[in-house]
Amino acid sequence: MTAGFGGAGRTLGGNAMSMARSATVDIGTTMRLVAPDFATVSVRASLRYDPDDPYAVCVMFHPDGTDADQVAWSFSRELLAKGLEEPTGIGDVRVWPWTTPRGESVALALSSPDGNALFEINRGVVQRFLRRAYSLVPRGRESGYVDMDTTLTKLLAGGV
Repeated sequence: MTAGFGGAGRTLGGNAMSMARSATVDIGTTMRLVAPDFATVSVRASLRYDPDDPYAVCVMFHPDGTDADQVAWSFSRELLAKGLEEPTGIGDVRVWPWTTPRGESVALALSSPDGNALFEINRGVVQRFLRRAYSLVPRGRESGYVDMDTTLTKLLAGGV
């Protein structure tokens, strides 16, 4: 399963450029894959944010516990943030707040032609991840981090 919905780009201008090239957010965590009967299986994963792709977050799943066969899903940072408070998303990625026997969580539902998966993520982990991501690129300032020349070149070459 791989999906990509974020815009590619590089930062423009002074301090923002040096910050984006030197800093990313990468938080390792354990998510729970939820079966139809609500039994769960722990899955090692990482939440990643790179200011070079300022509108997107990436969830990297490590199914065998290593970095060898990672599965990556990229989607809107705003979708993840809204999903902390209310159900959001349609189609391939949906996010909503969820109270489970383990406490306050966030549900992440992923859908592809190969199948569907529902994951439970600790709410505190998502909040910490987003705080760190917003410290690199504040909400509403993403457009200042997109290099339109590079993005257009990639689009015209079929690379985005």
